[in-house]
Amino acid sequence: MANNEILQKAKEKAALWLSESYDETTRKEVKRMLEAQDSTELIESFYNDLEFGTGGLRGIMGVGTNRMNIYTVGAATQGFANYLKANFAPKSAGEISVVIGYDCRNNSRLYAETVAAIFSSNGILAYLFDELRPTPEISFAIRALGAKGGVIITASHNPKEYNGYKAYWEDGSQLVPPHDKNVINEVKKIKIDDIKFNKNPDLIKILGEDFDKKFLAEVKTVSRLPEVIKLQHDLKIVFTPLHGTTYKMVPASLRNWGFTNIITVPEQMITDGNFPTVKSANPEEPAAFKMALDKAKEVDADIAMACDPDGDRLGIAVKNDLGEWVLLNGNQSNIIFTWYIINRIQEDPKALKDGLYTVKTIVTSELIKEIAEKNNVFCYDVYTGFKWIADILRKKGAKGYIGAGEESYGFMPGSFTRDKDAVSSVSLMAEIAAWAKNQGKNVFDLLKEVYAAYGFSQEKMIYIEREGMSGAAEIKEMMHNFRNHTPKTINNEEIVIKKDYADLKVTDLRTGDVKDMTTFPGTSDVLQFYLTDGSKISVRPSGTEPKIKFYFEARAAMKDVNDFHNAQQKANEKIESIMKDLNL
Repeated sequence: MANNEILQKAKEKAALWLSESYDETTRKEVKRMLEAQDSTELIESFYNDLEFGTGGLRGIMGVGTNRMNIYTVGAATQGFANYLKANFAPKSAGEISVVIGYDCRNNSRLYAETVAAIFSSNGILAYLFDELRPTPEISFAIRALGAKGGVIITASHNPKEYNGYKAYWEDGSQLVPPHDKNVINEVKKIKIDDIKFNKNPDLIKILGEDFDKKFLAEVKTVSRLPEVIKLQHDLKIVFTPLHGTTYKMVPASLRNWGFTNIITVPEQMITDGNFPTVKSANPEEPAAFKMALDKAKEVDADIAMACDPDGDRLGIAVKNDLGEWVLLNGNQSNIIFTWYIINRIQEDPKALKDGLYTVKTIVTSELIKEIAEKNNVFCYDVYTGFKWIADILRKKGAKGYIGAGEESYGFMPGSFTRDKDAVSSVSLMAEIAAWAKNQGKNVFDLLKEVYAAYGFSQEKMIYIEREGMSGAAEIKEMMHNFRNHTPKTINNEEIVIKKDYADLKVTDLRTGDVKDMTTFPGTSDVLQFYLTDGSKISVRPSGTEPKIKFYFEARAAMKDVNDFHNAQQKANEKIESIMKDLNL
C-alpha cells in the first residue's frame, strides 16, 4: 500500500474519533495529530487496530485505534462481557462476577476502573482490588470468589510506554480454546457506541487487605520444611520488586513463612510505572539486578531475588563456588524447584507417592523431565505459555500436582493459582536456600549436586529479527527449509528425532517411523530436533513480532560436583558450534 493510501486510511479512522462518542481530551489530541505537519504519529496511532489476541491486548499507551486507551480497553471489556453473559446465561444482575487487578504502570488504575465500570454496567459484579496486586493473587481471587473470569491490567516486563490487558477464565487461567477465539470474535464486533461506560456502583466491590491474608495463607501451604526456616530464620534475603506489585506481598509472604532478615532495595520499593532505576524491569536482564546485587554484596547476603512488575516472574542470584554472584537462568530455577519438591515428597511418609505429575513447556530443559520420571513423577510437555500448564491442571486435577514451570522465569508451586506465581516461588526458593544453609551449603551447591546426579545441561535462546514484508517472507522460508530440507547432521551429530508441531508428527529419522503427538490441543509452527549427543534444538517464529527464535539445550558429562565448570564449558562450546553450523 502506498504511503498516501496509508495516510488517507489513518485520517479516515482518526476522523471518526472526533465524534461526541469520545471525550474532549481525546478529540483535542486527535485534532492535533490531524493538523500536524509530520503525519508519523497519526499513522502509527490509527493505521492499524490494536488487536485482541489469544493473550488479550498489549501496546503503547496513547490515543488511537492502535494504542492502549480507555476505548480499546473498553471494546475488549464489552466483548468479553458479552461472551460471559452468553456463555453463562445470567438470570439476574450480579449473578456473574469477575475479578479485576492491575500493576504499577501508568494508567493501570484508570484502565482497571474503566473495566470495572463496563462490567458493572453490563450487570456483571466486578471485584476490584483497592490498589495494585500481583498477577498470582488475581488468579487466586478468581477461584476463591467463584468468579467466571477476570482481567489483569499489565504489560508484564515490556518498556514503560506499554500497557496490556490479560483476560482470565473461571479457573483462574488465561483463556484457552474455544474461549480465546470466541472472545476475540465478540471483541471484533464492538463499535464505540456499543460500549457501556456508565458504571453501576452497586455492582463494584472493593477487595483489600483481608483478601491478602487469604492469599498469603494459601501461599504458606507451599512450604515443605517450616522447621528448617525456624532454624535459619535469619537467612539474609535481598529482594527487589523492580518498582512493581510485589513490593508489599513478597516481604509479607517471607515474614509469614518465618523469615526475619529481609533486606530490600529502597529505591526500587517505590511503585513507579516509569521504572526510574532500570532500563528494563525484567528479572531476566542482568542490568535489572545490579542494585540488588550491589546490596547483596554489601550485606553478604545468602540469596538475592527480583520480580517483574506484575509479580509472576522471578529472577534468582546466588554465590557460585568461586564466591561470585551469578544469575540462575529460568531452566536452572525450575530444575532446583522440581528436584527439591520431589525430594521432600519422598522423605514425607504422609505425602502422596503415586499419580504425581509436573508440567513443562516444550522449550524448557529436558533435564526436568529426566529428574521427574526417574523419581516416578510423570512430566507433561505443553506449548509455551502458562495457560497450557493450567490446562493440564484443569484436565488432570490438583491431586498429584507437584508444581510446574517454564524457562522464561516462571514457576507455579501450588494449584490455588493458575498462572506463574512469583510470590509463592520467592518464598519457596528462600526455604530451599535455608535448607541448603542448614547443611553448610548454598543454592549453587544444590544445583551442582543435581547436575552431578542427573547430567549437566546448558541452555541458550537467541532470536533473529527481520523487518517488513521481506523479513516476514525470509522467516517463513527459514521454517520451510528446516521443515522440508532437514539436515542429516548438526555439529557432526546425527539428528535422530524430529518433532513437527505443525502436523503433530514425531519422526525417527533413523528408521523413518512416524508417530502422532496426541496430547496437544492443536497445531503450532514449532520444530524440534534431537541429536545423538542429547542436544535439543527448538525453532519457532514469533506470533506477534518479525522474529524467529532458537532454543538450544546441550548436554555434557559431569563426573562430580567439582566438574561443573568443565562441563559448562563443553556444553557452551557445543551450543556455539551448533549455532555456527546453522549459520546463526
